[in-house]
Amino acid sequence: METKWLEDFVSLAETRSFSRSAQLRHVTQPAFSRRIQSLEAWAGTDLVDRSSYPTSLTPAGETLYAQALEMLQSLQSTRAMLRGHASAGQDVIEFAVPHTLAFTFFPSWVSGLREAFGPLKSRLIALNVHDAAMRLVEGGCDMLISYHHPSEPLGLDAEHYDMVVLGEEVLAPYVKADDDGRALFGLPGDAQKPLPYLGYAPGAYLGRVTDLILKQAGTAIHLDRVYETDMAEGLKVMALEGHGIAFLPFSAVQKEVAAHKLLPVASPDLPLQMTMQVRAYRAKPHAKSTPKHSVLELWKFLANTAGAAAEAPI
Repeated sequence: METKWLEDFVSLAETRSFSRSAQLRHVTQPAFSRRIQSLEAWAGTDLVDRSSYPTSLTPAGETLYAQALEMLQSLQSTRAMLRGHASAGQDVIEFAVPHTLAFTFFPSWVSGLREAFGPLKSRLIALNVHDAAMRLVEGGCDMLISYHHPSEPLGLDAEHYDMVVLGEEVLAPYVKADDDGRALFGLPGDAQKPLPYLGYAPGAYLGRVTDLILKQAGTAIHLDRVYETDMAEGLKVMALEGHGIAFLPFSAVQKEVAAHKLLPVASPDLPLQMTMQVRAYRAKPHAKSTPKHSVLELWKFLANTAGAAAEAPI
């Protein structure tokens, strides 16, 4: 039995909705349903009455709900104490960051932060976007840094999480430059001979944004997916070897673009790009929580910096 099954079950007991709980738990509804079924298999009995609407608990489910609340609270308290021992005498800020931002945005952001904010002790936890968001939801980090686009929101409840905008990132297509400094491939391609396409694996956040870019292109883009991976860095390496076109964040390729190793292939006639925000999130402090002093000070600095930027004349 996994702890997250209990957390899923508590969410379902409180929302009485599989779809709403799946959204809050940042999983698809089928995956959420399978986890509830796994918990029922472990318990050896039905916990949810699926014949009623809204969803209700069986008597066994009501019993488990009361016990689950106590068990989860006890586990969270124990973890807080253990983390307190582990970080005794330290004030390390733990960041959950998607892989691409961990390679590109985060190092330079921390450098600028140390100049403007002061000394900073940090621990980076590199994950995919979904798992990074879940790390924050489950209390496994102090802050989350992630992409945001209105078409692909993280779904973090503003009542429980604070947010500041740290910057912007542009996702656009890039290809290797040939020996004459020209793009190895040119868009939109031809239906009879589609262009080799280096894509993100299914479910990847940047892959969903790329799909939206292509959908909104206004003209047919002829691509043949020849390679895929979860990480933008992996796509960049393949693009540098001339294997095809890849949609990449500018922060990941700015050095290669400056060195004319990679070329952007979007144009005013074919504006295949999307601007995303880079955001920081934290769980809102409450009476039972004791955030690290360093986290409180950093968040205050970030909020003030973001506010000043928003008020500055353009």
